[in-house]
Amino acid sequence: MRAAALTVLLAAAEALSAPKPRSRLFLDSASLADWQELLPTGLFYGVTTNPTILARDGVSCDVKSVSALARRAVEDYGCRQVMFQAWGGSADLFERSALEVLDKVNLGEHVIVKLPLTRQGVVAAHRLRDEAHLCMTACYAREQAVVANALRADYLAPYLGRMSDAGMNGLEECLAMQRALDGSRAHTRLLVASLRKARSVFDVVAAGSDATFSAAVAREFLGFERTEKAAAAFEADVACDVEDEAACIQEAPKNKMIDVAKILGKKKEAA
Repeated sequence: MRAAALTVLLAAAEALSAPKPRSRLFLDSASLADWQELLPTGLFYGVTTNPTILARDGVSCDVKSVSALARRAVEDYGCRQVMFQAWGGSADLFERSALEVLDKVNLGEHVIVKLPLTRQGVVAAHRLRDEAHLCMTACYAREQAVVANALRADYLAPYLGRMSDAGMNGLEECLAMQRALDGSRAHTRLLVASLRKARSVFDVVAAGSDATFSAAVAREFLGFERTEKAAAAFEADVACDVEDEAACIQEAPKNKMIDVAKILGKKKEAA
C-alpha cells in the first residue's frame, strides 16, 4: 500500500512540475493586408475572426467567403489554426453553419469553430464536440470556465477589456479562469481576447494564457523606439570605419533605419 501511495505521489509531483505548454498568440483580423504584414513575423499561431471582424475587414459572413478565408490562412499563410464563429442564433443554425464551413474547408484540426456561451451556443457545442474543435467565446464571468471545461472545448475566450469596461476587474477574472482550468487539469486553453495594449497581452501570457489581439496591438510589439534606435546604431557601426565612426553616425537620419548602402557609397566617392 505504501509503495502504491508513493507511486501516485511521485506521478502527481511529476505532472505538476512538468513545463506548461507555450502560450499561443492569435491575430484578430480578416484583413489580407494585416496578414501580409504581420504573419511573416512568426509571432502568431494563427488568426481569429468573428462576424464583427469580418464586417470590419470587408468579408461577407457566409459559407463561401468564410471557407475561402480559412483555407487561405492555412494554405497560403501557414497558420496552424484559424478560428471562425458559427452564426444563426439558434442551436440548429449554429450547427448547420459550422458543419457547412468545416465540410467545405476540410482541414481538420487547423479550423476551430467559435460558439457564444449562450444557452443555444452551448447546446450547439454539445452536438458538435465530437465532430469539431471548439472555442467558447463571449465569456464574461469566471464561472463560465466550468461550462467550457464540461464541453471539452479546445479554447475559452474571455473578453478582458470589455469586462473592465463593465466595471469588473477583467484581468482578475481571467486569472481566476486560468487557475480553475489549471486546477482541474482541463483540456481547455484560455484564449484571452479584447486586449487593447501590449502590456495587457504580457499580463495574460505571464499567467500562462493564450492571447488574441488586433493588428494595432501587434505593431506595438514591433515598434519600440529605443530598440529601433539601438538597431540603427548597430547599422551605423557596420557602415563606418573606426576612425570616422562618430561622423558617420551623425550623418545618419535620426529615428530612421540607416541606409547602409547609401552611406558606403558616399564613403567610396569621397575616397
